[in-house]
Amino acid sequence: MDEPPPPKIGELGPSGKPKLEGDELIALKKVLREKTTRIKNQPNFKLRELGVNASLTTNINDRVPMFLSDLQHLIMYSQIGVHSPYSPARWCALDKYNRLTNTNLLVIENVSLYDFLNHESLLPFLSSTFDHKLEMITPASYKSDIVKDLSMVPLTGSQMKKFINSFGTLEEAVLQSDELFDTVKNFFPMEEDVSESICLDSKLPASDKFPRTQLLLSGWQMVEENFPLPIQGLVERKYAGYRLTKDKYKDVTPFSPMFAIDCEMCKTSTGELELTRVSVVDENLKVFYDTLVKPDNEIVDYLTKWSGINKKMMRNVTTKLKNVQEELKKLLPQDAILVGQSLANDLHALKMMHPYIIDTSVVYNLTGDRSRKTKLQTLARELLKEKIQTGHQGHCSTEDSLACMKLVQLRLTKHLYYGDAVMNNVYSELRAYPDMGTSHYATSMLRQCVKVDKRVNVIALDDIGQRYKFYVNKGEEVTDVTNVTCIQEKSNKEVIKRFCDSMINFSLNIAHIRIADGQLEGTNPKILKNIDMWVKEIYERSSMSSLVIVLFGGQKHGNGTCFIKLKRELV
Repeated sequence: MDEPPPPKIGELGPSGKPKLEGDELIALKKVLREKTTRIKNQPNFKLRELGVNASLTTNINDRVPMFLSDLQHLIMYSQIGVHSPYSPARWCALDKYNRLTNTNLLVIENVSLYDFLNHESLLPFLSSTFDHKLEMITPASYKSDIVKDLSMVPLTGSQMKKFINSFGTLEEAVLQSDELFDTVKNFFPMEEDVSESICLDSKLPASDKFPRTQLLLSGWQMVEENFPLPIQGLVERKYAGYRLTKDKYKDVTPFSPMFAIDCEMCKTSTGELELTRVSVVDENLKVFYDTLVKPDNEIVDYLTKWSGINKKMMRNVTTKLKNVQEELKKLLPQDAILVGQSLANDLHALKMMHPYIIDTSVVYNLTGDRSRKTKLQTLARELLKEKIQTGHQGHCSTEDSLACMKLVQLRLTKHLYYGDAVMNNVYSELRAYPDMGTSHYATSMLRQCVKVDKRVNVIALDDIGQRYKFYVNKGEEVTDVTNVTCIQEKSNKEVIKRFCDSMINFSLNIAHIRIADGQLEGTNPKILKNIDMWVKEIYERSSMSSLVIVLFGGQKHGNGTCFIKLKRELV
């Protein structure tokens, strides 16, 4: 019996697969177009360089942790996009934010990076599902409150204008408005008794037109300007060997003394720049401290054109960096304000950290562009009518520190925005920039998020939920009028259940729980498995195109961790 002929095979294309024609080809093209459109319309999240630097995939010696404010900026951007007062662009990119269905955040206090790294096998879902795992400096490491730091958004210039126009002063706005808060953040060890400084806050030195404290860099600005800060994780790695200028600090006041510092560096055999001279000038324009410093390594290039240092000057120098650190620690008062031009560079050269900073490269700006700093030489010429750095023998650190002190003193005799082209028209047209005068004032992140018809849902343990209520409505019961719902539960399990049942109805959902003190000491498989189960339940109940974030709140001696996953439709 003859076998049936084999089925007819169409003409093969270059790839060896059947070549489509006619209706089949049209149908395929339609499918591909629809797939491409779905991909283009999906939100997308990726890390930028600073985000990668904080990733657990980065070597621990090169890793630079992120701050809770970075996460706060991402959350706000996910809700209100370009209307957000701050952007997360410095560390990540969130494309098509308006295509997100919602953002779901789970905060777990008293769990640290150490717990994750040492017991990752007990957290299999969290470990395998979340694409981005980032080390984070959390408030537990600098004795602050995670609810406050997550909820409070530093006041921008345009917001400041609005409050001043409405209430006359920011202080009055704090008293009368339920939207403005007075908040102070400090990483440094402080003396407990600050009654004297409170009394001095209402007075001014005869020469000053406004409090010099208003020129201090905020914590946010110190991070942006790369100042060394005594923060868990950075001290052990990036800032190993750095010292505080004092063991304890007093609260700064309008009468706190100012000292201008400038350092000179030379290139050594390590290929790095090392300190070779430090000069300090006081408010009387007298040299307070001035010494040459012998680097730990051999000088290979004196860089005389810039440093003013030469071989002859260094011949008999025996003073070392550690001697300078000890001297400055003894000489500087507990409430000293350090003044300088791009002072972060000088503090890195000194390997020292200080909380009270006035940086002339920040408070003065003649360009009108924050990203373009004005040189000290130009500031001196235009504002002081003095010529500095004109000799052929290089810079002089006493001359530069004198110029910085004079510039700050000049500012104090004028007004807060004198010499600042960005902020000088503050009362007519303010740019949204966290200026020096508003670092202690903040607004509610949750109230910011609902300004474009978004709804926010917070479910937390009783005491934690009460703190969220305060930072939304200053302790008053949160009502539907604000589009923010705050629900308090008795246990972690109840928080998670209520959260999963309700999050589909809100644009931003925050669940905030706590692992009891001591529960994770040693190995406690049950607690860690519960955490993994809760994370899995939240993720699986989240809608497609949800941004899901888990934050381990860290501990006093251990940083936190942030896990981020964009739940995308598979196409």
